[in-house]
Amino acid sequence: MKRKLPFELSKEQSFYEALSDWIGDVFYDILPDKGFDLRDEQVFMAFQLNKAYKEKQVMFAEAGVGTGKTLVYLLYALSYARYTGKPAIIACADETLIEQLVKKDGDIEKLEKALDLNIDVRLAKSREQYLCIKKLEEKLSVNESFHDIWEGLPEFVHENNSMNKFKHYGDRKEYAHLPDEDWNEIGWDSLQDCMSCVYRHRCGQTLHREHYRKSADLIVCSHDFYMEHIWTKDSRKREGQLPLLPEASSVVFDEGHLLEFASQKAMTYRMRMETLESLLEKLSASDMRESTLYQIEDIMMANERWFTLLEKDAWSEIGTSRQYINRSSAVLEQGKQLTDSIESLLNELVFESEMYVMNDYLLKVVEEYLEQIQYSLKLFLEDEKGIYWLEASEDEHTFVVMPRLVEEILRTKVFSQNIPFIFSSATLSYNNDFSYVANSLGIGKFEKFSVDSPYEYDDMMKMFIADRLPGDEAKFKYALDQIGENEGRSLLLFSSKEEMDAFRAYYKKESGQPWKVIFEGDKEISLTVEEFQHDLSSVLCSYHLWEGLDVPGDSLSQVVIVSLPFPPKDPVFDAKRKHAVDPAGEVDTPYMLLRTRQGIGRLIRTNEDSGKVHILLNEEETAFKKVLQTILPVDEMKMEV
Repeated sequence: MKRKLPFELSKEQSFYEALSDWIGDVFYDILPDKGFDLRDEQVFMAFQLNKAYKEKQVMFAEAGVGTGKTLVYLLYALSYARYTGKPAIIACADETLIEQLVKKDGDIEKLEKALDLNIDVRLAKSREQYLCIKKLEEKLSVNESFHDIWEGLPEFVHENNSMNKFKHYGDRKEYAHLPDEDWNEIGWDSLQDCMSCVYRHRCGQTLHREHYRKSADLIVCSHDFYMEHIWTKDSRKREGQLPLLPEASSVVFDEGHLLEFASQKAMTYRMRMETLESLLEKLSASDMRESTLYQIEDIMMANERWFTLLEKDAWSEIGTSRQYINRSSAVLEQGKQLTDSIESLLNELVFESEMYVMNDYLLKVVEEYLEQIQYSLKLFLEDEKGIYWLEASEDEHTFVVMPRLVEEILRTKVFSQNIPFIFSSATLSYNNDFSYVANSLGIGKFEKFSVDSPYEYDDMMKMFIADRLPGDEAKFKYALDQIGENEGRSLLLFSSKEEMDAFRAYYKKESGQPWKVIFEGDKEISLTVEEFQHDLSSVLCSYHLWEGLDVPGDSLSQVVIVSLPFPPKDPVFDAKRKHAVDPAGEVDTPYMLLRTRQGIGRLIRTNEDSGKVHILLNEEETAFKKVLQTILPVDEMKMEV
């Protein structure tokens, strides 16, 4: 539904001229009258975006903390959505940023109040953020609290008649007190066969999708979900389904420097041993020729041998669940055999489909899954085209492949669309050069600009580098000492969950501490952040919130970076290192510096904030002390070491 523009459009003016005049009025008159600060950097960004929208360009908008970049892109996205009659998509780096954007007293609500607007904004969260009724039903005997969730489902979930009234439900946020470990037991995952699920038309995820698709103004989602939409759009249309997202008027990538990782993740193929076995067992129960049954049996045996060989020599590093795969001659030979067997079965199934004695839907599901496996195996066998690893637990065995380069896919499927694409972040360039991000995303032509933060960091922030600390316990003790001096009110950033858990164990030995320590993962993330913000003496420990956390005021007056956030030692980053001339200089160090800058940026969120940042270095990390000093926002001469 097309809604009224937030400004008058006369016959003498084009839309873009009227938009430019209104934007000027908003920033020079309306917002200052409502108590907002007038920022030159914000005004500069606003008029740069006008060109991007008018010419439907890709724009890299690098703006420092405090420039108010979110308000700028919201004004343009909203106006253009109403002008075109299509919603704008705001894609955030993760679910935390989504919650920050739409929370009470967040930027969207502030904009509504200041401009007297009624903005139709709806959330399209990643599918992992929704309850899977099928998994919940299967896990009822595992956890007593799951029974309470089951009983608390809407009545129409348990009934099956045509007169029910449906409402959307099942968002992760509705079960905020559930730890991540429990949620993973009942939340949706990529191995669910939703098309054949008996709860499909009563599923909360499906009902949410029907809800957000009707948004007239803005749809807010994660990078992951947007890229999954792009990756599955054609196949969903072939199957007679709607794409995950509607056609957009424009797309904004908040924290756009992280889009490459979301793109790789969305284009991942997952081959689960148990899923293939289950599907083939269902298929073999159908009426079919004896030759096809023998072929199915061969694949099941080859599949088991394949995973046995993968697990035999697989290994992993600390800090990642991704296990390296040894590309031995036996593994390659078995992979080739499995690929050939799948090809033979696909040919057999062509004949079976022509006999019309098998379940047509089941046959379609099996064929599509086999084709995905075949493609992923070919990526693995050809080596250079794919990144691959093994994920194994007591109950599940999953072989994972993703394409090494996503530039061409993004170039043809995303940036070929004739709509504005806006990348917004404080860290899009390296030494004022945007080519690294542009090239990694397949963007050939783009506009760009950079504006610094308006904050006087030298007056607002004190920085400390504690170097040559002898091991984790020394770091943990230093962190606890600083928390004590600051009377809580601190954010501790860790480079991995394992490091955070090690601190948790150390902290438990220190009894009698007066402050509350909150750990990421113990509750749903938005509730975790809200709890930290409202308890003014609490401490938040996190390994994900290097970006996106926006907690102004007294709740956060100290950031402790417990260790430098280098990328993990795993197959994904090893693939990047392998194809770099200088792996440390091109992959590890830039990644670490970018995340460190983001981590430091959590401290100062308004012009009234102040506080301290501590960066803790062990003997090995001390070698990076000089390069760290080049990215610190304070004058080096005033930095306390």
